[in-house]
Amino acid sequence: MQKRTIRVLVVDDSLLVRKILSDGLAKDPNIMVCGTAGDPYEARDEIVRLKPDVLTLDVEMPKMNGLEFLRRLMPQYPIPVVMVSSLTERGQKTTLDAMAAGAVDFVAKPKSGNLEQMVDELCTKVKIASTVNVSHWKHKQYDINAAIGGAAVGSKVAGQIQSTRICAIGASTGGTEALREVICGFPKNFIGTVVVQHMPAGFTKMFADRLNSLAQIIVKEAEDGDLIYDGRVLIAQGGKQLEVVRKGTGWGVRVFDAPLCCGHRPSVEQMMNSVAKNVGNKAIGAMLTGMGADGANGMKAMRDAGARCIAQDEATCVVFGMPKEAYQRGGAEMLVPLSKVAQTLQGFLR
Repeated sequence: MQKRTIRVLVVDDSLLVRKILSDGLAKDPNIMVCGTAGDPYEARDEIVRLKPDVLTLDVEMPKMNGLEFLRRLMPQYPIPVVMVSSLTERGQKTTLDAMAAGAVDFVAKPKSGNLEQMVDELCTKVKIASTVNVSHWKHKQYDINAAIGGAAVGSKVAGQIQSTRICAIGASTGGTEALREVICGFPKNFIGTVVVQHMPAGFTKMFADRLNSLAQIIVKEAEDGDLIYDGRVLIAQGGKQLEVVRKGTGWGVRVFDAPLCCGHRPSVEQMMNSVAKNVGNKAIGAMLTGMGADGANGMKAMRDAGARCIAQDEATCVVFGMPKEAYQRGGAEMLVPLSKVAQTLQGFLR
């Protein structure tokens, strides 16, 4: 059966970037660039006229930035969107806001002039985005407080009790919002938790800080040598691998430079294999939305070592790839809706 051609509209205020992205995407035989737009107003007209399958959207544009356009677009005309972000602090923040406003995924523009790797990543994410059903955004009210951490959380002080049990969570496409719901569902004394979310270097600290502003539990970007305490979530650094290791009577994390594992750095597989080896039946785990199979064998190793593990169900996933593989390979013992993940994990502790 011939694969469906994915029709893409490229939106960027730079004529040069529009050409680079269009030419790069057009090299993929399964993608056709049906049009381009230089600003959100032109993009609005082109979306109605061309009815593209996927939109690539620049974060920073004149007249109206990509985030504001996305907030207006999704409730009226939901379409899978891949954001194209700068690596500036403002660009990172806007990108995370865009994920909360309905964007499926993002790619980061490199600081140097080599865009080939970024375009290859964009092709992959456009194809993933084309499979995502975003119809639930129709008429949905955007929650600015959820996006920026406007709901104030009282001052939190890190506990100094090393965890006697550990929770390990993996996520990829759609995971930023899934993790927000899960981690905000944890009580402030929940067991020490390690998280791998596929995300490039530079974004994970801001992501962790944002979750920390929303959750009852403390959330921080993992640093090499951090101990795993009750009441704290450690988010793996983008661009580095993370492993859980023995530290005295408890555990800590090793954060280090290493090759890709399952195509990723950080990798859920590498993290969960270390949990299986060093934590065993004192661990619990969850696999959230994401494309591919990163972590599926690692979660199976956790389960074989006596850990209790679950995966997010298809109905609530943005992409049911990683949870499906974890379940089918025997790592996840059950599929649960996103709204029940935090509750189910807490139930394992009882």
